[in-house]
Amino acid sequence: MFLKLSHTKLNIYSISRKFVVESYRITNHLPNQERFGMTSQIRRAALSVHLNISEGASRKSSKERKRFYEISRGSLIEIDAALDVANDLGYLESYDMNPLGSAMIETFKLLSGLIKVCEDNREYAVVSRQ
Repeated sequence: MFLKLSHTKLNIYSISRKFVVESYRITNHLPNQERFGMTSQIRRAALSVHLNISEGASRKSSKERKRFYEISRGSLIEIDAALDVANDLGYLESYDMNPLGSAMIETFKLLSGLIKVCEDNREYAVVSRQ
């Protein structure tokens, strides 16, 4: 918001931000008794996705960046599993899941690509030192 850093111009930054907003919107449709359970867990994990992407982008080494991106992707998978349970319980029957699903899939693909790039850069760094 205040810091105009290069990662804010990345496609994954804006898509993961959209994912967080969609996650918050969908949790507004969960029952009140889930406020301290599923709602809280999904929101924290969604924010974790976006924040770990941001923090990872600021790291200097590929190994460090990769670790933050892996944590982010793990949080994304956690949300997908929570949404499976919410769906099984009938909590989301009347909610259009497409915006959230699209943002989740796109974020997952981009994160997987970033992780691959970090792996490739690390391999290159090891090879180039010899």
